[in-house]
Amino acid sequence: MNRLTTSQGEFELARFPENPRDPLRAWDAADEYLLRRLDGDEGSEPVHPSGTVAVVGDRWGALTTALAAHRPVQISDSYLTRRATTANLGRNGVPADSVRMLSARDTPPERVDLLLVRVPKSLALLEDQLHRLAPAVHAGTVVIGTGMVKEIHTSTLKLFERIIGPTRTSLAVKKARLIHCTPDPSLPRTPSPWPYHYDLPDDIGVASGRTVTNHAGIFCAERLDVGTRFFLKHLPARSGPDHVVDLGCGNGVVGTAAALANPAASVTFIDESYQAVASAEATFRANTDADAAFVVGDAMADVAPRSVDLVLTNPPFHSHQAVTDATARNMFRGAHASLRQGGELWVVGNRHLGYHTQLRRIFGNCVTVAGDPKFVVLRAVKR
Repeated sequence: MNRLTTSQGEFELARFPENPRDPLRAWDAADEYLLRRLDGDEGSEPVHPSGTVAVVGDRWGALTTALAAHRPVQISDSYLTRRATTANLGRNGVPADSVRMLSARDTPPERVDLLLVRVPKSLALLEDQLHRLAPAVHAGTVVIGTGMVKEIHTSTLKLFERIIGPTRTSLAVKKARLIHCTPDPSLPRTPSPWPYHYDLPDDIGVASGRTVTNHAGIFCAERLDVGTRFFLKHLPARSGPDHVVDLGCGNGVVGTAAALANPAASVTFIDESYQAVASAEATFRANTDADAAFVVGDAMADVAPRSVDLVLTNPPFHSHQAVTDATARNMFRGAHASLRQGGELWVVGNRHLGYHTQLRRIFGNCVTVAGDPKFVVLRAVKR
């Protein structure tokens, strides 16, 4: 946990799930830069939040917590962000009802007077968010984006220009930059082009040729990523009434393939992204009439212990821009707790990540099912 000091006050902040050994803070220079700008940093006129304040893409609730006195609306695609925000509000004595929390799937406010956008890693998610918010923006709306320099590209600025209005950037401070956008009410308010659909290739087993739905922000949203493609070719051949979990499901193609291969199985799709779970449900519904469960949550936290026969996962190794294996470790530990004796965890990952070491530490065993120069499929069994 760390203390963020701003003119709005001092705030104890932590990421979620909280890990005292995690060196990463719950905010960065981009968050600090935006808060200083609202106060009139470097001779600029201060921005006095009034009316409806919308905070989009807050990473761990730092912006929302600092601005809680203005009763902002937080819009996020991340379940972990919502949990972090709730925890950070509580540890700073701020009533939870000071903030209205919406997911990226929810209908945004009808009117927004101050729009603050933490630029996401996904350009597609930014495009979708701006399209959804544009009807709520009016000529008097103050629109400010923020991000680290490496997160803000010409394509980022063009999106603001095309959807909201004329855009300029600030000077860089501590490798962070601001985006100032002036709303142009004459711009046409067109619907978001998302979700995106494509057909799977014909050489990946039971899922060959099936249609996939991707809402904005999903990893590799316009094509099948190479890791998942490799995984689909080496999924376990099982039959019977297994409880299968597609953990970190993304667009749900892995869990859908498991259901197609074993119609007697019950499948649960889990992801911390609201857009991902919506994508997984759309993909599953388009390709099978079977029943399944769809959960937005923190890894296996909502799954009963010793209730699962098979967990399939392609874990992320980034948390926003930070490279970390913390998410994968959490997923592996949760899978171990949720698996029945004899249950199996199957993992695909980049060979260099060395997941076999973690799996042997947690499960006491790990074998390589398949591999190529870049990827490996690993299996660990609950003893």
